[in-house]
Order: sequence, then C-alpha cells, then structure tokens
Amino acid sequence: MSMSATSHSSRRGGVALGLLAWFIALLIFFPILWTVMTSFKSELDAVSIEPKLFFTPSLDAYREMQERADYWHYATNSVIISLGATLLTLLLAVPAAYAMAFFPTKRTRGTLLWMLSTKMLPPVGVLVPIYLIYRDLGLLDSRIGLIIIYTLMNLPIVVWMLYTFFKEVPKDILEAGRMDGASPVKELLLILLPLTLPGIASTGLLSIILCWNEAFWSLNLSSQAGAPLTSFIAAFQSPQGLFFAKLSAASTLAVAPIMIFGWFSQKQLVRGLTFGAVK
Repeated sequence: MSMSATSHSSRRGGVALGLLAWFIALLIFFPILWTVMTSFKSELDAVSIEPKLFFTPSLDAYREMQERADYWHYATNSVIISLGATLLTLLLAVPAAYAMAFFPTKRTRGTLLWMLSTKMLPPVGVLVPIYLIYRDLGLLDSRIGLIIIYTLMNLPIVVWMLYTFFKEVPKDILEAGRMDGASPVKELLLILLPLTLPGIASTGLLSIILCWNEAFWSLNLSSQAGAPLTSFIAAFQSPQGLFFAKLSAASTLAVAPIMIFGWFSQKQLVRGLTFGAVK
C-alpha cells in the first residue's frame, strides 16, 4: 500500500513538473510566436491597441521589406561573419586551451580568470577607441572587421570551455602517446582533438549562435557593405516611427536560420556541453 501511494505521488510529481516545463517553454516561445504572427498582419492590425489574434494573413510586410532592403545580402554577411569568426576563434583557442590544460604554470589560473573578467566590461566602454582604430585601419563596415571583433568577443568563453573539456581527458592517454614519440603537435591533432571532438563541436555551435545574435558591434561598426542581419532589422526603424509588421517580418527572417540550425544541432550541442559529465 505504501509503495502504491509512493508510486502515485511520483507520477503526480512527474506530471506537475511536465506541466511546469511546458508552461515555461510556452512563456519563452510566446514572443517569437507573436513576432511571427505580427509579420503576417497589416500595419494597421499590427499597431492595434487591442491585440488581434484573428486576422487575415498577408505577405505585404515581406514584400515591402524585400523592396526596402536586400535580405540575402545581409544573410550572406551573417553566414560569412559567423563562420569566419568561429573558425578563427577555434584556431586561436584550441592551442591556448591545450597549453593551459596540459602545461600549466603558476599564472595559468589567474590568466583564465582575467580572460573571463574581460566579459564583464560593458562593450560601450571600449567603443570609442575601437571605432577610431577601425577607422584608421579601414575596417569599418567590412566583414573582416566584424570577424575580428567577434573573435575577440567570444575568445574568453571558447578558451574556458575548451580548457574544461581538455582537462577531462585522462593524462595517461597523452603520456602513452608521448612514449610512442608523439610531438606536442601530433599529440594535439591526432590524440586530443579526436577525443574531445563533441566538446569542440558544441563550442563551435555556441560561438556561431553568439556571433549571429550579436547586435552592439554590428550596429556601431557597420552600415551597409559588411552589415549582418542584426543591422538589417535595425534598418526598419525610421524617423517616422516603427513599422511593426515590417519590423516583425525582418526579425522573423533574421532569427529563422539560426533557430532552424539550433533545432537540428541541439543533440550535438547538448552532447558536447555534457561531455565528461558522466564517467
């Protein structure tokens, strides 16, 4: 009787947790759903004081949006900048994390903490010097300029994540490779990278998402030629006011690729982020 009551209580607890999870998920997803719905409304319906759940769908906002700005130009920039910044970040972070994980010094921990502390600095605090440097180097409104700043922005987080993944690898495996004559380069490329590939992949996926969603630097360091989709969204704010239907259409098209990408890569992302959690 006691076991039956315990089982029934566990089922009720499971149902309650499930309902709570669904409620939180819907709460988080609702702004996205509302944005998508608004993108199919007319401007009059979009700014209606009483929110309209039932309306006649229209593609006018998407047509007017495309006439006003070239979506594919901004989308191409976002893809090139996100992938380029992620590849450059990994190229710099992998050897740095490898050195810190397997050849530590007395200052390694302090260096890691210092790198992470740079993320606490508000970006606006360094905007003026970076803007002046970019102006003098001719990097304003360029893809390479955003790739560099995105790399610097994500490098501390990527190094920390890779450092954590590398520390989970048993040192005996690397020592066996050294006994067989493996150089540090071969040790990194042929032993460590294959063992930590899930962690590296998840770190790369997270870096792509962070680059894709970055708005501060793209709005301040680019305008047209090198501007990504975050600038594309901001283009629909005008002195006459906000056009909510067209703004929602632009936002929908901007977030749709990264949402689809995240949906298909979620298993790899979770697998990588939990790498080494269970021995």
